[in-house]
This record gives sequence, C-alpha cells and structure tokens, in this order.
Amino acid sequence: MPRIERTPPYMQVVQHLKQQILNGDLKEGDRLPAVRQIAEDWNLAHATAAKVLATLRGDNLAVSMPGIGTVVRKVHRGAADRALRMLATGKIYAPGEFAVIAAAGMAPAPAHVAEILGIEAGADAVRRERVTHDESGPLSASVSWFSPEMAELAPALLSTERIPGGTPSAIEAATGRRTHVVDERKSVDVATREQAEALRIEPGSPVLIGQNTYRDADGQPIEVGESVAGPGRWFFNRYEVPTD
Repeated sequence: MPRIERTPPYMQVVQHLKQQILNGDLKEGDRLPAVRQIAEDWNLAHATAAKVLATLRGDNLAVSMPGIGTVVRKVHRGAADRALRMLATGKIYAPGEFAVIAAAGMAPAPAHVAEILGIEAGADAVRRERVTHDESGPLSASVSWFSPEMAELAPALLSTERIPGGTPSAIEAATGRRTHVVDERKSVDVATREQAEALRIEPGSPVLIGQNTYRDADGQPIEVGESVAGPGRWFFNRYEVPTD
C-alpha cells in the first residue's frame, strides 16, 4: 500500500496520481479510483479522499463522467515538461505520442534566433521541423534551431529520421552538454496557412505560440525552439517550488 510521508495527506495522493497521468501510465479516458477505493488504499477519510479527485478536476487533469466516475482528461505537455521528462526517463514523448520530422537541414536563422545562438542574422544554422501527433491527430508543430557547429558534431540533426530519446540525447552524446534550464514564453495568435495545414485546422484559428530556449549548466543555449498548438488543448507544466 502506498505510504503517506507528510501532510497534507490528500496532496500525497494527488501527486501520486498526477505523476501517473503525466508519465502516461494513466491515459485519456482511463477511470481514476473511486473515493471509496482511495480512502481504503491510503487509509483516508472519505471527505479527504474526495478532495483528491476534486483537486485533479480543478487542475484540468480529470473530468467527471455521469455513470462512469472520474476519468483522465487529455494532457498536453509544454517544452519545459518535455525536457524534464527526457532528463528523468530518457524519453521525450509520452506513450501514444510520436513526432514526424517534416524537414531537417541548414537554413538562414531569423534575427531573434541568431541573437540567442550568438551568430550573425541570416547565417546558416541547423533547422529541424516536426509535427507531434497522438491517436487523435496533430498536437503541435515546432521548429528547433541549433548552432552551425552541431551539423558536424551531431549530424543526426540533419536527418529526417527520428532520433531515439530526441535531439537532447543526440547533443549530449556528441558534446556532453545537457539541458539545465528552459526559458519558456507563450503568446496567442491566429494560425497562418502553413500552421493550419500542419495542425489540420482552419487558417485564422486561435493558436498558442511558444518560444523556448534550452540552456546548459553554463547558461549557454543548446536549442531554440518555436512551437504552435491549436485550440481546445490544455497544456500542463509542473514546477517544484522551494520551501526554504
């Protein structure tokens, strides 16, 4: 039986179930334990056990289904969460998710990307474009940029073949550099024709735009990523807040 190690007890259960959802062990549509089951498994009062499911629903990780119970909602992961998952498990994508690499090669870097990478605007950099899918269809479209020397250090980045463990694993294997910090920015816009085609939505639909910079222990950029996701998708990031 799982053990409660510190208070409040219901939050221990929440974190246990939340981690199963984020890891993909509990998938969209899976039924969560009923209040009575949670109370028995964790030795909690029924009112306390009920707070567990209420918290998960409040976090948009679960939803009540009449006649069924509380089931897992679809969870979409942001850049920071994907990076943390890769560092913890060696896998970027949750079960059921996969990426199709649409293009890979050298291309002129936009000015804002070049500035982060420390190269001249318009200079060639490694560019890798992908669309992430699950069984429901496209989840997001993204482009990753890497410094020009990565073309020689990690030539797999120039191939449209998928890289086991994702691009961070290829870069770490080639250079020893590992992501320690992810700077993540988000904004809302409307889909361009190209974005709409990749996501199978109507041009002009609302989209969530993300800009992410992955940095090593010295604060130097490893990857600059830009992503776009369509409407109707909840993204979830979990952050640990220091208590001291």
